[in-house]
Amino acid sequence: MMKLYLDSCSLQRPLDDQQQARVRLETEAILALLDKIENKEIVLLNSEVLLYEINRIPNLQRRHHALEMLALSDIKIKLDTFIEQRANELQQYGIKPLDALHLATAEQANADYFCTCDDRFLKRAQTLKLNTCAISPLQLLMELGL
Repeated sequence: MMKLYLDSCSLQRPLDDQQQARVRLETEAILALLDKIENKEIVLLNSEVLLYEINRIPNLQRRHHALEMLALSDIKIKLDTFIEQRANELQQYGIKPLDALHLATAEQANADYFCTCDDRFLKRAQTLKLNTCAISPLQLLMELGL
């Protein structure tokens, strides 16, 4: 079964301002993926890194929403030395520390896809040789034919 790691910005996308067409489309993509997760067609990965980042969200509604989405996951990846070392390597390529931890965690969990709405991060991640496919929510929907 396909394993998916949604980063924090993807998990929060449905709560972003829906005025822009792109945000609305990405929201629809995230909701379609969540539907597949709820129906056990996709495995959602959770991690200590995601929980750390989400628990730092000052807006309680956004924090609660993200935690509710992560509650759909049966797999939680713990931070370990491999993830920390891989994150340090990824930072050498200009990936921010927390983003590098997310990406390294997805790799360690053998995620098929690492999904983000962060264009800059995505562009950089797509230039790297990774063990997971870095992709936007819209690209993922197209790839899955949804």
